[in-house]
Amino acid sequence: MAASPSSSSRLLFLLSCLGLTLLAGAEVHHHEFVVQETPVKRLCNTHNIITVNGQFPGPTLEVREGDTLVINVVNRAQYDVTIHWHGIRQLRTGWADGPEFVTQCPIKPGGSYKYKFTIEGQEGTLWWHAHSSWLRATVYGALIIRPRENKPYPFAKPSREVPVILGEWWNANPVDVIREAQRTGGAPNVSDAFTINGQPGDFYNCSQKETTAIPVKPGETALLRFINAALNHELFVTIAQHKMTVVGVDASYTKPFTTSVLMIAPGQTTDVLVTMDQAPTRYYIAARAYVSGQNVGFDNTTTTAVIEYDCGCASDFGPKIQPAFPSLPAFNDTSVATAFSAGIRSPEERVKVHENVDEYLFFTVGLGLFNCKPGELCAGPNNNTRFTASMNNVSFVFPKKDSLLHAHYYKIPGVFTTDFPAYPPVQFDYTAKNVSQALWQPVPATKLYPLRFGSVVQLVLQDTSIVTPENHPIHIHGYDFLILAEGFGNFDPEKDVEKFNYADPPQRNTVAVPVNGWAVIQFVADNPGVWLMHCHLDVHITWGLAMAFLVEDGYGELQSLQPPPVDLPMCD
Repeated sequence: MAASPSSSSRLLFLLSCLGLTLLAGAEVHHHEFVVQETPVKRLCNTHNIITVNGQFPGPTLEVREGDTLVINVVNRAQYDVTIHWHGIRQLRTGWADGPEFVTQCPIKPGGSYKYKFTIEGQEGTLWWHAHSSWLRATVYGALIIRPRENKPYPFAKPSREVPVILGEWWNANPVDVIREAQRTGGAPNVSDAFTINGQPGDFYNCSQKETTAIPVKPGETALLRFINAALNHELFVTIAQHKMTVVGVDASYTKPFTTSVLMIAPGQTTDVLVTMDQAPTRYYIAARAYVSGQNVGFDNTTTTAVIEYDCGCASDFGPKIQPAFPSLPAFNDTSVATAFSAGIRSPEERVKVHENVDEYLFFTVGLGLFNCKPGELCAGPNNNTRFTASMNNVSFVFPKKDSLLHAHYYKIPGVFTTDFPAYPPVQFDYTAKNVSQALWQPVPATKLYPLRFGSVVQLVLQDTSIVTPENHPIHIHGYDFLILAEGFGNFDPEKDVEKFNYADPPQRNTVAVPVNGWAVIQFVADNPGVWLMHCHLDVHITWGLAMAFLVEDGYGELQSLQPPPVDLPMCD
């Protein structure tokens, strides 16, 4: 029997109301990112740098959980480029992830590509950056995800929120810096400055007038969203005479814990609440390098911004009042970095540790050396080697003729293999002072590790002392993971399991694997696609400290990778 006009109308009305209810609070944000060369003056000289929309740092994206972002990236620069939305899960939308030759071919000069993705189940601070060559030295910006409308933070609402982006500056063109290092096989020149929101600060030449200033009112509490966008340095951060309460990392909430110093690795974010409870004057935020490698060149400068109290009184402190300077740890103070990491815990109700594990993996991470060709003079140690890096003795080689995801989706042979080793091919004393030089030369290859959809993965990341031990910030694209434990020395599966935190492990997308130590992480392979895992020290990914997981489709459309967009860039 056919429905009456009135009943049909009521049905349509109910369906439309249901649709409006489902869409309530979720918005679609459209942006255009024009990648272009822009003149910028820093450290007394004007440089032509690559920017987005002429801004340095680039635009801050502000959304709510559940929103969709559509960003049309137009390349008007002279270099190939891609943009990575660091920490976004990209559920079924791997084509929008951004790493060059992994999920897409680069956007050529004069070309464009529309990144489209929905933010699901994530709140807090993330960021975006170029994922081609060393363009991310200047192509980066904040990505702020607030709770849905009418949903509060799990802490008291702050009076103000401020992104604080830590960066790294070269007077030379960063692309030229890494190209020269790749040509010679030596280490690239270190940066000339660190920056806070694009400015070096008071302790660099020609920089005082432009130092980043953060105005505050006495008694208020501010949410400072710290992002480490530096290329090659982990950073200590302190604020003079103020404590910081950590409430989130990598867009995951934490149990609040109070500290006077942060250690933030490249790729990581840290949200802190700061109560302005000191005398109303000026205070430095300061950041300097944490360096764990031995005999490694580094940028030994200190960047600053200024917190300026607005007391509403007649006196004007102005730039004439010297800000109070904070105490910073020594550049090699691993104990401070370890204590900070140990303080980060998840609220119990927000995490689930899986007892039944499907894939137990063990990956070494570290440096190495390639022998030079006969007659070739190289700039590595002894003048006859080139620096390299690897995981499980495989130095990752990015393809050039196709992207890994495209080759996987269309089953194109010859681009990669799926035989990345689950364990080191040779087991040895990973953190010994004198590892046999026979183990220093890895195998260059494009190997992926396949994962069945829904499998529970537990991965030991083990630093090695080859060339030098070092703290490595390891980032997995497309995933958050739980950090079950960290420690020093060689991981012992019998003794170290006692250190596992099954109650409230922190959830992150980038883990700082301790120098001469290890970290154990766990995640569920619930996002189909090809997902890069790499060291976020860009010099190390350039040398091959990377691999990729190939997560197979599950059952049905909702467990399968979406088809590629029509404007997906193709390789030459």
